[in-house]
Amino acid sequence: MPDRHILLIDADAGARSRLARVLRDEGFAVRTAANAVESTVLVEREDFDYILCDVRMPGRSGLELLPDLIAEQPRARIVMMSASAAIEETLDAVRLGAYDYLKKPFQPQELLRLIHKAEERERLRSENQRLRVALREEGRGQGLVTSSACMKRVLELIDRAARFKTTVLITGESGVGKEVVARTIHEWSDRSSMPFIAINCRAIPEALLETELFGHARGAFGGADFARRGLFREAEGGTLFVDEIGKLPPPIQVKLLRALQDEEVHPVGEAPPVPVDVRILAATARDLETEIRAGRFRQDLYTRLDVLRIDIPPLRERPEDLPELADHLLRRLSRRLGKTLRSLDAKALESLSGYAWPGNARELENLLERAAILSAGDRLVLDGLLPEAAEELPEFSSGAGAAGASRNEAELSIKRAVRRLEQDLIRRALEASGGNRSRAAGMLEISPRTLRYKLREYDIVSPGPLNELPS
Repeated sequence: MPDRHILLIDADAGARSRLARVLRDEGFAVRTAANAVESTVLVEREDFDYILCDVRMPGRSGLELLPDLIAEQPRARIVMMSASAAIEETLDAVRLGAYDYLKKPFQPQELLRLIHKAEERERLRSENQRLRVALREEGRGQGLVTSSACMKRVLELIDRAARFKTTVLITGESGVGKEVVARTIHEWSDRSSMPFIAINCRAIPEALLETELFGHARGAFGGADFARRGLFREAEGGTLFVDEIGKLPPPIQVKLLRALQDEEVHPVGEAPPVPVDVRILAATARDLETEIRAGRFRQDLYTRLDVLRIDIPPLRERPEDLPELADHLLRRLSRRLGKTLRSLDAKALESLSGYAWPGNARELENLLERAAILSAGDRLVLDGLLPEAAEELPEFSSGAGAAGASRNEAELSIKRAVRRLEQDLIRRALEASGGNRSRAAGMLEISPRTLRYKLREYDIVSPGPLNELPS
């Protein structure tokens, strides 16, 4: 086996020396640093497979150094070490991109087991990577065909999320493909051979949600003639996707939080609790921070879920994806309907690009399916679209004429108008708040995270304090 290069950053000279000796005995090529300054020199000169970094160091702390280590060594697995057991510190490390976290003091074997596990995961991930093209061609990940920079960033986050068991919160409007993203994370992970189980909290009556998720014993209540395992246990070893988690009733939120913390479930009428090995992916179209302020969602559960967030932009914000997505959906429809459907021509694509798509990719697929069903041959009859779509897309109506041409003028672009309005409101809110971005987010009635995203998107520089928003 070739040398595995590891960088050990620890201010404690004795601990640094002892751990370095153990790692060299295991075949690692070890370099050491006592602080952030020394480590910066090394990571700029050499490539490392693993980096072990203490959190508490004089000068720059390990958490302050972590983003620089990731930027310089994107392929390295970074493990943070600390004598503190604070959950906030652990979550901060994972959010910033650390592979894992070890509490000092630890036995060398604990670290070696962690490294061996990481190597096995990397091997499995490499094997899974070869299957990605085939999976997409089979139609899974239908919403992930993309040419846009914002969706390529989503794909990068999916790839990173797939490597770990980390809980992921997937956000976005209805129809953007949150379940598609969740399935792709599962398919690209080392859990892909195990079950992927999905539940929509909005679609199940509140009275049934607890037993649906956690199961129940036989005779636990009237009508419970048979025991039910529950979806957590059905997903054992795999992934449980909890869609519309913002609709989860408060009592069930408590049980879900306990299941996440303890990695065990309490079926109704059954004792003792049952251990489970399940990766949780959650999704919501709601702003959970607003739900927390309204008292409808628990802050502690939100903290547990929001370890890694993937925000999916709506289709109207990435019109460059429309041609590729429409073509992909037409191929799927051709297989499903047993018809050969041509790609859309330039005029049709131009018309589709001018529509706001409130229902996102799901609405696009429904619209194309209606057109395909109503078309006799292999070419879509655009006049067959439903009236409400025809009103938004006048080119699809017979006799659209000059109205269709004039829609393409810049002053009639809904997308451009919305962007101009958003930029103006954000600038006014920042000015009114004296540059306090937390207050500005409140005035705009959006979450601080959304404001931070918009500031980057529109390249708006805050005129005041820069440390008002959580990272």
